[in-house]
Amino acid sequence: MKKTAVLLIQLGTPDSPKTNDVRRYLSEFLNDPRVIDIPWLGRKLLVNGIIVPFRAPKSAKIYKELWGFGNGVSPLLTHSENLQNSLQKRFEKQNVTVHLAMRYQNPSMYDVMEQMHKENYDHIVILPLFPQYASASNGSAIELANKIIAKWWVTPEISVINQFYDAEGYIDSIIERAKAFNLSEYDHVLFSYHGLPERQVEKVHLAGSNCESENCKTAIGENNHFCYQATCYATTRLLTEKLGLNDGQYTVAFQSRLTQKWLMPFADKVVEQLAKDGAKKILVFSPAFVADCLETVVEISSEYQEIFKENGGEKVQLVSSSNEHPRFVDALEELVRKKL
Repeated sequence: MKKTAVLLIQLGTPDSPKTNDVRRYLSEFLNDPRVIDIPWLGRKLLVNGIIVPFRAPKSAKIYKELWGFGNGVSPLLTHSENLQNSLQKRFEKQNVTVHLAMRYQNPSMYDVMEQMHKENYDHIVILPLFPQYASASNGSAIELANKIIAKWWVTPEISVINQFYDAEGYIDSIIERAKAFNLSEYDHVLFSYHGLPERQVEKVHLAGSNCESENCKTAIGENNHFCYQATCYATTRLLTEKLGLNDGQYTVAFQSRLTQKWLMPFADKVVEQLAKDGAKKILVFSPAFVADCLETVVEISSEYQEIFKENGGEKVQLVSSSNEHPRFVDALEELVRKKL
C-alpha cells in the first residue's frame, strides 16, 4: 500500500498578539507577490515602509481581542488542529498521515514539509483549506508546496485539491451550523466572503472575457469555475436553496477590503444600509472561512455589530464556521479518498 501524506494548509496566524509577532506575520503575508500583485520594489516600499509599521500596533490590539475568544490561543490554530486530528481518525486503518501547516508563520510549511520529506511518502495530497479558489490563497499555498517539493531529490506522486466550493459535506456543515438559529427571527441574511482586488479576480478570465460577460454572479461553468466571484455566488446559491431563502431575503457581500477597487458590495456598507432601512436582526454566514478567525469573530461579530447598532440595528448574529464539524470532515475525507 502506498504511503500517503495529506497536507492541510491554512492561511496562518501570528504566534501571539504581541506587536512583534503580528509584525512578523503581516510582513510575511503581505510581501507575498500573489497577495499584493504589484512590482517587487513597489510592494517592498508599500508593505515594509507603510502598511506593516502603521498596521502592526493596531492589528495587535485586535489579535489580543481574538485571543480572548480563544482562551489565550489562536482560534484558527485550535480549530485547524482539531480538524487535522478528526480527519486523521478517518484514516486510522490506512497508511495515510494528515499534516497541518500554515502558509504564513507557524507551523510553517517549510518545517512541516521537511518532516514529510524525511517520511519519504509515495504520494502527497495538497489540500488548501480555502473553499473558493483565489490566487492569493489557494494559488499561493499550492505554489509554495510545489517549490519546496521541487528541491527534493525524489519527487513523490502529487495530487492537488485546489477548491471545494460545492462539496456536499462542506455545504451541509454550514447548513447544520445554521440550525442553531430560527431564520424567521431575522430580517435579513448576509453571506460575507473575504474580499479581493477586482484586478485579481479578472485575471483568471480568458482574454476578451470578464465577470460581466461570463455572468459570474448568476452562473458557473467551464469558463469561470476558477473565478473567485463566481464560486462565491455558486456556494451561496447552494446554501440558499437548502435554507429556503428567496432572492430578497439575502445579500452576498465582501469584507476586509483595503481599497475601493475590491469586490463589491462591501459587507460593512451593506450592514450599515440594512440598519438604516430598519432591519433589527441580521444573520451572517462567512462561507469563505472554514475556521473561525479574526475576520469572523472580531470583524463580523464585534465590528459589524457596532456599525449595525450605531445605525439603528440591534443584533448581528454570526453563524459559526464549519470548524471541525463532522460533515466538514466528511467532505475532506471524500475529497482525499478520490485522490488515493
